[in-house]
Amino acid sequence: MSILITNIKQLVQVHTHNKTIRKGSDMNKLPVLENAYLYIIDDTIIEYGIMEDCEGIHAETIIDATGRIVLPSWCDSHTHIVYAGDRTSEFVDRINGLSYADISKKGGGILNSAKTLQETSEEDLFKQSLKRLNELIAMGTGAVEIKTGYGLTVEAELKMLKVIKRLKQESLATIIPTLLAAHAIPEDYKSKKQDYIKLIIEELIPKAAALNITHFVDVFCEDGYFDIKDTEAILEAGKKYNLQPKIHVNQFNILGGIELGVKHNALSVDHLEEINDKDIEALKDSNTMPVALPGCSYFISIPYTQARKIIDAGLPLAIASDYNPGTAPSGNMNFIVSAACVKLKMTPEEAINAATINGAYAMGISSMYGSITRGKKANIIITKPMDHYSEIPYAFAHNPIEQVIINGQLLK
Repeated sequence: MSILITNIKQLVQVHTHNKTIRKGSDMNKLPVLENAYLYIIDDTIIEYGIMEDCEGIHAETIIDATGRIVLPSWCDSHTHIVYAGDRTSEFVDRINGLSYADISKKGGGILNSAKTLQETSEEDLFKQSLKRLNELIAMGTGAVEIKTGYGLTVEAELKMLKVIKRLKQESLATIIPTLLAAHAIPEDYKSKKQDYIKLIIEELIPKAAALNITHFVDVFCEDGYFDIKDTEAILEAGKKYNLQPKIHVNQFNILGGIELGVKHNALSVDHLEEINDKDIEALKDSNTMPVALPGCSYFISIPYTQARKIIDAGLPLAIASDYNPGTAPSGNMNFIVSAACVKLKMTPEEAINAATINGAYAMGISSMYGSITRGKKANIIITKPMDHYSEIPYAFAHNPIEQVIINGQLLK
């Protein structure tokens, strides 16, 4: 299968040599070719260039992209899209003044989702999740991390991993599974948290590793959930099974989780709505990617990640949707790119870098995804007619996507 896209108004995120991360001031650089073409064979980007050099290239499918922008598909490095039901009632509770902590104390939040998921069959859970995944792909997401964490029992967490594996097999999108058993403390363990941590370490992590589905372990390091000592114990247990850390950290409080993540070579530290100078220093000279989740801040009215503080310190930054039923029930990365510009004060160039190359890095796949580079996988967005890529975040409530190519296949 070969595809030739011609007359591209702007071919965005073009790199002759493979880029796997953008940091600091380089995040404001976004290489663009005007009046360009892109040539794909099977699932791979083979060639690109300006239209006057396109003569002699033949393809089975030719797409005329006159007046349109072409860029790599979004890489969403933080989602929880495998869940059952919804939490609409909590949305109304929040409008009526209840906080995240209030809702959690009355049995809502993660525990609410866990109860529903435990009662849902694997087949039903798969069907609900596949529908969401297909919606994300249609909005331009070509690679997505999916976390567990709504099981909170050994059986239910493993069920989630099996569903994620089925999604990976069913979908053209690239899916990165992550074990997040330490997402909350189950009701049965409220007064014996250490017993639940022991269950995760001694039973759940070994059984999850035996399935050979995930290569990452995550922890919600936060007051009332898992403290620094708990988090380190779980990360250490995961490392024995070659599970690399990724941490939910600094959403509401600063506990030292970023330093801990760097110490354990976490691939990413995610949320960061609260961050201080000590955290910034910890991230310097590390291989850990900070990840901002502006959709969560928008939905539950908490502070936004200080993107300018992070980028201006010379660090990289990725953005992701945090798609989940309670605090960010949307996986629309076009909106996330817009929110990064409007609320995180990022330039369009920084936001697109954060949602492509750096998002791919936060999943460990930026050697093959996240840019228009010869030899990389052909995950491509073709926009509706527009004059400049800045219109994607500018028109925040509009769908900019006209066509999507995932692993070299043009989706209908």
